[in-house]
Amino acid sequence: MPTTSDRLAKQARELSNDVQDFGAIAKDAAQEKLGQLREDASEYYERGRDKVRNVVPTVEQYVRERPLMSVLIAAGVGLLFGRFWKRR
Repeated sequence: MPTTSDRLAKQARELSNDVQDFGAIAKDAAQEKLGQLREDASEYYERGRDKVRNVVPTVEQYVRERPLMSVLIAAGVGLLFGRFWKRR
């Protein structure tokens, strides 16, 4: 007949094994989620890079067709950024 301390030790071992199993499952789930996040981030990066590559020729064409307007827009944007940074 097992004593109370024997039963308690057995339950503690079982609990320890269960916690270790849970930890392994949680680790696997976290690694899987991290892998998915990396894939998503890589995909978003590629999409953004492609969009920028598609916009650059359009901007270059706009600057060539309207150089004065382009300089005025750049100056206006510079003034806005300057005011925002000056306030900080």
